[in-house]
Amino acid sequence: MGKTIVGVDISAREIRAAEVDGALKARPSLVRYHTVPLPPGAVVRGEVVEAKTVASALKRLWSTGKFTTKDIVLGVGNSRVLARELSMPKMPLENIREALPFHVQEMLPFPAKDALLDFYPISESNEGGGVVINGLLVAALKSAVAANVSAATMAGLNTVNVDLSPFALVRVLQRGGARGGGTVAIIEVGANTSTVVVSSNGVPQFVRIIPNGGDDLTNALATRLNMAPDLAERTKRATGLTTPPGGPGIVDPATVALEVTSTLVVNIRDTLHYYATSRPNDVISSIVLTGGGSSLRGFREALSDYTRLSATVGDPLASVALGRTADKSIQAIGPEASLSVAIGLAVGNAA
Repeated sequence: MGKTIVGVDISAREIRAAEVDGALKARPSLVRYHTVPLPPGAVVRGEVVEAKTVASALKRLWSTGKFTTKDIVLGVGNSRVLARELSMPKMPLENIREALPFHVQEMLPFPAKDALLDFYPISESNEGGGVVINGLLVAALKSAVAANVSAATMAGLNTVNVDLSPFALVRVLQRGGARGGGTVAIIEVGANTSTVVVSSNGVPQFVRIIPNGGDDLTNALATRLNMAPDLAERTKRATGLTTPPGGPGIVDPATVALEVTSTLVVNIRDTLHYYATSRPNDVISSIVLTGGGSSLRGFREALSDYTRLSATVGDPLASVALGRTADKSIQAIGPEASLSVAIGLAVGNAA
């Protein structure tokens, strides 16, 4: 076995880690996968708030998961990370990155000096008599990224790269779960946020992070029906969107589920509509779903109805060879394991 690397996906509820061997191969091997839970409040909307708590969880993850390396790739993808379309005069990529702070301030909701900036090239075109490179500007607040890296360092891990989680989704899902290429919308529904990334033949074209997730419904059930959080979560899973809501004026789990989830579905539909109107020649053919929130009963059907696009559940394991140790771990976790980001992080960063 060659040198491996571990993709680490830190979410609001748990930390997920995937160790991959042969990241540069056409079919890398997933050799280990493991998760540990996080207490409420340790991570808020993708940002580490309690570094010591997260560091302790990472230490436990490494101990129980028996990972063979401490080299990791951290994923980022929260409300303070953005990706926007940008065209720059053709020049070496290194020069483009150096010039970014002088060109993008008006695109950012925070000062450029406080941000980590990167540029992801997609294509070239002629504009105003010169050649330009079209791509995605990626910007993240330094403080948000530093907190995640600090927690990993406290746990004794070596962060070799920080990568955009939406790119990780494309890497693992369009190659495997969304066969056949073309333009697809990959949607990950997490606890606090939902990621929409449109990809054409495996190349990300558009990224948006929506501040709605599965916990919105759990919290609404707990508040409006006076439920304990654990009971609200169980009720959400049992009810889904397939139970008919009560009559007018009746507040029951099905009614709350329909109201809250409709907000997310409409936001996703509007995001895809924006892409369609801005790029009329690049038609989205289908939706690929991932993330724990997308497993809500009836959600896939509702999203398909609202967007008029076929929606399928992505399979992150279709693009990797599954080792025996990883297979046992995934079977123990169950079918709701959110594998995509952690695997995609490791697959995209050869060690």
